[in-house]
Amino acid sequence: METINTIELKDEAVYPDADVLKNVLGEAYSAYVDLLHLYEVNLMEPIWRYYHDGKAWLCKVQKKKKTIVWMSAWKGYMQAAIYMPEKNLDQVYALEISEALKNKFSQSRSMGKSRACIFEVRDREVLADFEKVMQLKILLK
Repeated sequence: METINTIELKDEAVYPDADVLKNVLGEAYSAYVDLLHLYEVNLMEPIWRYYHDGKAWLCKVQKKKKTIVWMSAWKGYMQAAIYMPEKNLDQVYALEISEALKNKFSQSRSMGKSRACIFEVRDREVLADFEKVMQLKILLK
C-alpha cells in the first residue's frame, strides 16, 4: 500500500524555527539552508505564517512586495511552489531546465490564471532549475 506524504507544521503554537525544521526535513535541511541563501542573495524575504484555511505554517517569499515563492514543509523535503501566469508558461518551457520538470509543470492543474511550478527540495540538485524559474518570476510584471 502506498503511503501518501502529508504537510507538516500543523501546530499553530509551534513556530517553524531551525530546530523544528531540522526535525521535519531531516537530510533535506542543508538544501533548505542553501535555498535560504539563494533568497538572501536575491534580496528576498521569507516570512513564515500560520494559515488557518490550510491549518499549517507556510512560508511566503517576497521580493519587495511581490510574492515569488510559497514554501511548505513535508517529511523529508521542503516544497517550493512558484505560481506562473498561464500567459508566461511558454517562457518557463523555454528555460534550460529538466524535461521531467517541464512535463510535471504542464500537467499541474491551473489555479485561476496561474499554474504551480512545484519543486521538491530534497537536495541541492534541484536548486539550479529552481533558480531559473524563480529568476523568470522575478522579471515578470
